[in-house]
Amino acid sequence: ARGFVADTRIGNGRLYRLGLALVHLGDRAVAGMGITQFATPILQQLTDTTRLTSRLAVLDDGYAVAIGRVDAPGPFRMMSSLGRRELPHCSSVGKALLAGLPKDEVEAILKRLGMPRRTEHTLTSPAALIDELKIVAERGYALDNEEDNVGVLCVGAAIHDRSSDAVAAISVTTMKLGTDEDIHRLGAIVRAHADRVSVLLGGPTHAALPPRR
Repeated sequence: ARGFVADTRIGNGRLYRLGLALVHLGDRAVAGMGITQFATPILQQLTDTTRLTSRLAVLDDGYAVAIGRVDAPGPFRMMSSLGRRELPHCSSVGKALLAGLPKDEVEAILKRLGMPRRTEHTLTSPAALIDELKIVAERGYALDNEEDNVGVLCVGAAIHDRSSDAVAAISVTTMKLGTDEDIHRLGAIVRAHADRVSVLLGGPTHAALPPRR
């Protein structure tokens, strides 16, 4: 009667299975734990793999806000403050999260927050950014290629929940070194770790996402 068990009549007997009420309990359990508890161990593994500082971020009123971080080993680290609001148009986590939103929502955020130039590489046109977000959605990771700070590269990928919504993003930060091939190899690593968090949340991997709205 409460939906925890369902049954199907088979001849003179019944076949019992778990009911849909357990799905709602699962959603509440996930929400109660908080995404940081799922993501932090995987952030640690991402840092161990890349030897780079990794971050977990969410959108807050359109801004990208870091809510978790694992520092790279060694004396030289790319430090960033938790809780600081970052403009999404020049942030890898910001772009990764914007890429999961409908175009009209992205345009509304950009209109409200603006797109100030931070470096000579910063995209300042909504049309140019929206074109880039299509690429981000296709390949599953975003780049801040010296767009916020000269000489600094960030690579981010979105985390998706059971509804396929981009609810958070993870990233790594490094100095701008290496070739484009190195950058895209790093992007694939970040995307794979984001996929692992998505699966823990009951969401799809990037490859299994429905078409972008």
